[in-house]
Amino acid sequence: QEQWVESGGGLVQTGGSLRLSCATSGLTFSSYTTGWFRQAPGKERELVAVIRRTDGSTRYADSVKGRFIISRDNAKNTMYLQMNSLKPEDTAVYYCAAANFFTVLEPDYHYWGQGTQVTVSS
Repeated sequence: QEQWVESGGGLVQTGGSLRLSCATSGLTFSSYTTGWFRQAPGKERELVAVIRRTDGSTRYADSVKGRFIISRDNAKNTMYLQMNSLKPEDTAVYYCAAANFFTVLEPDYHYWGQGTQVTVSS
């Protein structure tokens, strides 16, 4: 059975940095496009960034471009999200997920993790 374990969340001040990790098991990680999504209280879940399984092509939400960096290590079955210059509006539960093809559409993603809380204080 596939498992996703997100880690690295926490409380940080405005302007600070965090690095999220998503470790997987039970599936062939290198076969999937993977992505980070987030959901703030009272809001719908939204795309943060996705990365193609083959050439590492990426897509970012406009709100995080230039501040966040998504990466993956297929040998370690792990995906990362380096978050810099954090803002209070980045506060959310962050989820990792996988898709069978390169897409930015949330319904195309499955194998969701349990989420990790990121809180940015002002």
